[in-house]
This record gives sequence, C-alpha cells and structure tokens, in this order.
Amino acid sequence: MTTAQPAIEVSRIEDGDQCVLRGAWVLGALAPHLDDLCDELEAVTADSDQLQWNLCDVDNLDSTGALLLWRTWGRRFPDQLQIRDEHRPLFDKWTEQPLEHRPPRKPLSRRALAWLARFSRAALDHLRGGLQVLGQFVLDFLVLASHPRRIPWREMSSTIFHAGAKALGITAIVGVLIGIVIAYQSAMQLRLYGGEIFIVNILAFSVTRELGPILAAILVAGRSGSSMTAQLGVMRLNQELDAMTVLGISVSQRLVFPKVVGLTIALPLLTMWTIVLAILGGMFAANIALDMPYRQFIRALPDTMPLVNLWIGLGKAAVFGTLIGLTSAYFGLRVKPNTQSLAAETTRSVVTAITLVIVLDAIFSVIFREVGWS
Repeated sequence: MTTAQPAIEVSRIEDGDQCVLRGAWVLGALAPHLDDLCDELEAVTADSDQLQWNLCDVDNLDSTGALLLWRTWGRRFPDQLQIRDEHRPLFDKWTEQPLEHRPPRKPLSRRALAWLARFSRAALDHLRGGLQVLGQFVLDFLVLASHPRRIPWREMSSTIFHAGAKALGITAIVGVLIGIVIAYQSAMQLRLYGGEIFIVNILAFSVTRELGPILAAILVAGRSGSSMTAQLGVMRLNQELDAMTVLGISVSQRLVFPKVVGLTIALPLLTMWTIVLAILGGMFAANIALDMPYRQFIRALPDTMPLVNLWIGLGKAAVFGTLIGLTSAYFGLRVKPNTQSLAAETTRSVVTAITLVIVLDAIFSVIFREVGWS
C-alpha cells in the first residue's frame, strides 16, 4: 500500500481563497518534501489574509503534520477551518503547550565579562593545581634526597629509556632536516653579499640556542608527555591509583617523581643529539650550496660560537623537561574515571606543555639576550 504524497491546492471562491490539503500528512510522507511544503505553506499564508482551510480530503494525519500546520497557523485555529472530527484531537496536544519564550539575549559587554570570569576561574584553578604538583615534587625531592634507598631508580631509568633512547630516531631526522633547511635558505641570501662564511654563525647560534632545545621539547611533549598523561589516566580508570593509596604507596614518589626527573635528564641529552645532527645537516648543505669544505666549516665553528651558548641550550632543555613532566603529571592525575575525560586531558596536556615551552623560551630569550654573543 503506497502513501499519497501530501499536496496543497489553493483555489478562488466567493468569500476569498481556500487552501485544500490532500494526501497523507504523516512523518513518513512529509520528511522527503518538508522544506518545499514549509515554503509553500508560508507563501500561501503570506498571499492571503482571509484564507479558508479545508482538511477534509487529508487521508492520514499524525502529530507531526498537526504540529506543522499548528505553527503555520500561528499557534491558533484559523477562523474558517474544515476538519474531520477524528483529526481534531491531534491538535489538542499542541494547544495545551505554552508559547515558546526565548529569554532576551544579554548585552555583549555582559557576555564578555561572563566569559572573562569563567576563563579567570579556570586559569586560577589550573594555576593552583600546578603549584600543588610542583610543591609535592619539591617535597618528594627533599624526602628522597635524605633517603637515597627509597629513590625509584628503575622507574627513572625506564623514563629515560622510553623518552630519550626511543626518541633518537625522530629527533635525528628533524635535526638533520632543520639544519639543511636553514643552510639552504641562508645560502641564497649570503651569496648575494659575499658572506658565505657567516653561514656557520647562523647555524651555530640558531640551532644551539633556540631550535635545538625547542624542537626537542616539542617532540618530547607530543610523544612522551602525552604517553605519561595517558598512562596515569588509564591507571585512574583501572583504579590502580586508588589501590596504591590504600596500600600506603605514595603516587607522587613512585609515579610522578621518576617521570619528571627522567625527562629532566633525557631532554638535555636529546637536545645535544639534535644540535649535533642539525649542524651536520647544515654542514652537508653548505658544502653543496656554497662549495664550503667540511674542514673549513669545522675549523670555523669553535671560533664563531662561544661555548656558553651550548650551556644555555642545555640548561633550557633541562627546564623544559621538568616543565613537560609536571604538566603531563598534572593533567594525568586530573583524569576522571571515564574514557572521554582521558582523551580530553591528554589533548590538554600536549597543548599546554607546548604552549608553556614556547612561552618559557621567549622569557629565556629576553633574559639571556646579552649572553653568549662575544
């Protein structure tokens, strides 16, 4: 049995216009033509003020069709309406409901202040939580320093292996490519002014002070930081953290402390690795683009870059490692016992760690702007 398509017919009569509805005004028949029917009903009601409605030829009518007509009529029955008795009760459901009322939209200034208040509250909450994690780490450091036998050496070595040794490949690729890109881009400009020898200065300072530490930190934050947050989050889901607390095992000493210390040790080593590979990549590119011999590049490198720049880069890397570890631990401990929270906190951990690394690098650049240039 096929369902008749809903149709609208408008005819001219003595008293005015008459709108006759035919077919099946039910959900199954209305859905494929809903937009066209709404536009046609709106046009019919707009063209005629005195319009008579005839629903006697409607085959089937359900609550969906009744709602569509009820809205078309302005939520009241027309003055002239012909309808079957069995169809009239379908409109009773809608006549009993009050008219929709939307609260007035707040002014832009109030909405901006409300957003600023929510943002400030969330920022203060994260700041308080971050200071708590940092304070607990300092207390754990003092306690374990006075009791060396309680230091979790295995967990620390595991973190160094997973965050450092397993990241050598990706950092080597990024370091070599960055060195090649800097050398090629710089060679095009230096050749115009006859300053090919200064490519050593550009590579040494940019890679050692800035690009080496920050690239290694960003890679570690995305690779190891997210892993640490997810690991703590899964332990929260499996109630392992609660079990450790019940057994009297310190979660911060056994989980947070070794991860933070491990990253603090691993990131300077990765940074040194990245710097060396970036300089080698730049030396290779300088030989191809500028015909600079390898021996000349190696001889010019110690004279153009004071050693203090290397210590600045490695010191920044150590601070970045501590920051990434604390950030990952903070968001990992915030995970609630559901998978949605685990995904959200892991994403926030990576984004926050990378943002804080960039902000801290800018602060270091201002602090050490006069150091390492002579």
